[in-house]
Amino acid sequence: MKKVYQNQKGAAMTIVVLFFVIIGVLILGGIIGPVISSFKISKTNLLSEQSYFTAESGIEDVFYRIKTSRQYNNSENLTLAGSSTTTTVTDVSSTQKNINTTGTASSYERRVGMTLTQDSGVSFNYAVQVGQGGISLSGSSRVNGNVYANGPITGDGSSSITGSAISANSPAAYADQTNGSGVPVTNFSFGNASNTDLAQSFRVSSTTPISKIRLYIRKVGNPSNATVYILPDSNGSPGTGTITNATLTASLVTANYSWVDVVFSSNPALSVGTTYWIVVDTGNSSSNYYIVGANNSYANGQTKIGGLWGSWGATNPSNIDIFFEVYLGGVYGSITGSSGSQWNQFRVGTGGTHNAQARIVNYTNATGTIYCQSGTGNNKSCNTSQTDPVYANYPISDANITEWKEDAESGGVHNGNFIVNGASTVTLGSKKINGNLYVSESGTLNLTGRLWVTGSVEVSGAGKIKLSPSYGSSSEIIVSDGRINISGSSPIQGSGTSGSYLITVSTSNCPINPNCYGAYAASISGAAGALVLYVPNGYVSLTGSARAKSIVGYLVSLAGAVTLDYESGLANIDLSSGPSGSWTPSGWGETQ
Repeated sequence: MKKVYQNQKGAAMTIVVLFFVIIGVLILGGIIGPVISSFKISKTNLLSEQSYFTAESGIEDVFYRIKTSRQYNNSENLTLAGSSTTTTVTDVSSTQKNINTTGTASSYERRVGMTLTQDSGVSFNYAVQVGQGGISLSGSSRVNGNVYANGPITGDGSSSITGSAISANSPAAYADQTNGSGVPVTNFSFGNASNTDLAQSFRVSSTTPISKIRLYIRKVGNPSNATVYILPDSNGSPGTGTITNATLTASLVTANYSWVDVVFSSNPALSVGTTYWIVVDTGNSSSNYYIVGANNSYANGQTKIGGLWGSWGATNPSNIDIFFEVYLGGVYGSITGSSGSQWNQFRVGTGGTHNAQARIVNYTNATGTIYCQSGTGNNKSCNTSQTDPVYANYPISDANITEWKEDAESGGVHNGNFIVNGASTVTLGSKKINGNLYVSESGTLNLTGRLWVTGSVEVSGAGKIKLSPSYGSSSEIIVSDGRINISGSSPIQGSGTSGSYLITVSTSNCPINPNCYGAYAASISGAAGALVLYVPNGYVSLTGSARAKSIVGYLVSLAGAVTLDYESGLANIDLSSGPSGSWTPSGWGETQ
């Protein structure tokens, strides 16, 4: 009996243990189940949030490109931390765009949409935006803001750009002017005992920078290197004043005809329809000289023989044109300082957040990243991960300017010069002025409308142009077909309300046009105040203690204690009438 009792006691103990094991398993399962479920929920939430933030990143990337007039495609892909997004842009109308994006993390998707509308006004997204002529800074000149150039950016150790500096490549090189192919019907010798220097005139059809010329040439003996000049025209012959030059390397020329490149180190743009001359200057030797192929087929020029800076005459045989090609474009963007010394490097950026970006960056000290494919003398190595910057369009079109002229003329026409001087204050509404506008001494021109001046605009002394207080935060425009000269102390004033500016436009292409006699299209030497200057075809010079808000020009030069103070309001200048301005969100949120 005792043994049976003990066996029953062992069985009871086993049952109790199993009971507690089962209870423990159930309790553990009750704890682990919610933990696993919570983990799954957290992972789902994390992937959902990750897909949402990726979608947000995609939409913000495209919005930024549209807002700042950068290049974008109607469909853009972006990968971020293992997640991806596809963003599409749909043009609903000329003033509305829809941006939709789908962010994907693992198999989880989130969709975000944005609607953009275009405000009334114009947008100046950079402190300085320049064309193919580029921008140069010297002395203690400073740009407080970003610079975007479709040409070179140069500066010295005392000048600086406090924002980012971007220099874009020009379009690919192409032959704008050509003459001759195949076997030449005749030829011409120069650099020998009887003929000295050679000249060929031409006219280009585009303002794209000149990059090189090619000559169909051979040599006799071993002539020395020749210098090739691009010179202006003077009464049907080469004039003085070198536009650019380069070396014709004798070793590249053989005893047989071939096309030989002559590449220019500086790349100015020539004026369309204006006559220029290719001049090849070399020594004289009866046994060592050059021969170029020729015909009489080029309609836009002629060949002459003579001496550099001397007299020129007809060739023998006469009425011939040499075989040549003029190439435009193919110029790399560049940012260049004056020296690689720590104290002489050109300074770009503040606070480590602003970049220098161009195909070539030399002798530059950037607080942010230097994006380039080649460079030397910089404070850091080239980051080659970015593609070269692309051309940026000007913020104003020719059609806009034509419309503004029509607006001004609708207010009537004033024939002759319009003069405001002495201590007088003159109020003027919309008007076309067939002549020049002069504001000098202590005179004040109070604008209540748009102006079109067929001549020049000159503001000097204590004279000033200001907008009527009735404009509030709106801005106004003066369009000049001539030059703009502004000096004195704060001669350009808005309405007195923040965000009010006077946009001064010059359509002049001085000094590209020889009739300008070297004068720039716009010259600013005073504290121009609320001035926004737009000179798309000509050169702009700021000297002395000049100050302005924003400048757009084909070429811009800053020298001395010049300061440009960019303001954020310039990205969306409100006009009482005119073109559309910047793109702004009118709706933004998750769509699904």
